[in-house]
Amino acid sequence: MENNILYSEKLKKFDKQRGAFRPYGLTCELWKPSLMQKPDRHNEIEINYFTEGSLTYLFRGSKTTIPKHSLALFWGLVPHQIVSYDESAPYYVCTIPLTQFLEWKLPGFYVDRVLKGEVLIENSGAQSIYDEFLLKNWTKDLSSKNGRETVLLEMHARLIRMADKVLPKKGNEGSQIHSSEISYVERIAMYIAQNYSRPIKAADIGEEVGLHPDYANVVFKKAFGMTLNEYIVQERITQAQRKLVSTDKSITDISYECGFNSMSRFNLAFKRINNCTPREFRKTFV
Repeated sequence: MENNILYSEKLKKFDKQRGAFRPYGLTCELWKPSLMQKPDRHNEIEINYFTEGSLTYLFRGSKTTIPKHSLALFWGLVPHQIVSYDESAPYYVCTIPLTQFLEWKLPGFYVDRVLKGEVLIENSGAQSIYDEFLLKNWTKDLSSKNGRETVLLEMHARLIRMADKVLPKKGNEGSQIHSSEISYVERIAMYIAQNYSRPIKAADIGEEVGLHPDYANVVFKKAFGMTLNEYIVQERITQAQRKLVSTDKSITDISYECGFNSMSRFNLAFKRINNCTPREFRKTFV
């Protein structure tokens, strides 16, 4: 395979010693598929593209397979872990800082789906040659001093094209978040991700980012379509899903580890989001 010849010495592989939330920055690289012993979390938007084979991630306690010749887009802050792959051919991984992604003012419904943890997958079809050409050039350009702006322009254009394919027509309105609010949104999301296991109040978040709690809630809801409290619960349930699937810890222990102070609240929140109990959820993966 040509990519193996050109980039074999540059192939990346997930580092199990890597710290959670450590940033990747703006990248486009060829990676070698490998099973991950723990989930990765980072605050960039991630793009995956496979020239050969396919790969399966564990997202939010459910498996998502990305087939070859498909462009996949997701938010790296959602825990993601490779649990299987069917070929050892390298694949492309691009990471885009969240602030950059939000500044592009992509269609609101598109951004909303990504920020709510959905994996968007577009089959490139006849465009696969074009995508491989783009990705190969992004990899090369980001290794040079003057290639960054070109890559950002082309990434922006490609994501607009992707949005047109995966969105209903009525969902094409622009994102409502103001550019001056983007850094606050990013910092709030990161704070919740790092502190979900302990009690968090809107006042804590406001103090952390330097905003009045009510305004922090308004800014966050514009970006995520949910209140701070709703997002905190969703983050805790996401972590509980992963623990239910990947560990044999008791449901009671998991609920408290994930920040719930009572089993009744945990069960109620879990069933509201998943339409099943934690015990039923775990059984589907046994």
